[in-house]
Amino acid sequence: MKIVERHSYDGSKITKTRRLVFEPYSCDISKVIQLIQQNITPDLLKRKKLLYKDPSNKYYGHCYHASQALYYLMDIDSLVPMSGEDYREEKHWWLQCDDTIYDCTADQYYSVGQEPPYNKGKKSKWYGWKERPQQISLELMIRVLGDRLIEDRVDKY
Repeated sequence: MKIVERHSYDGSKITKTRRLVFEPYSCDISKVIQLIQQNITPDLLKRKKLLYKDPSNKYYGHCYHASQALYYLMDIDSLVPMSGEDYREEKHWWLQCDDTIYDCTADQYYSVGQEPPYNKGKKSKWYGWKERPQQISLELMIRVLGDRLIEDRVDKY
């Protein structure tokens, strides 16, 4: 069993906690990547990204929350968040374990004849205060988990 929490704050005081309790995936990361890819939809994108989104490129704009969801869904401690600037001068995210790259949205590059910016990649911290998981990542995780999800609860303090 694994627990992922996202706290909301008022100053330094926690006012609310969203908690996902689930059975993580322990192996076959390729299967989980496929599940993430099957559950990526435009409604997960923020409005700003939607304005620039290429509707023919399904994975554009989804790299961050797809990578963060994969990071939390797996029962693997050695996954490292990585990011690098791509040919559009935008940050692209993926996970790495030693020299193996796990990129749920790599096809956004290959489908337009480009290469993902792995050669410019650096170990990166998740966005946000205290590196908390993004709500969009949690929503994607719920879609992927299906009956592996034990609990999705919000506690207010």
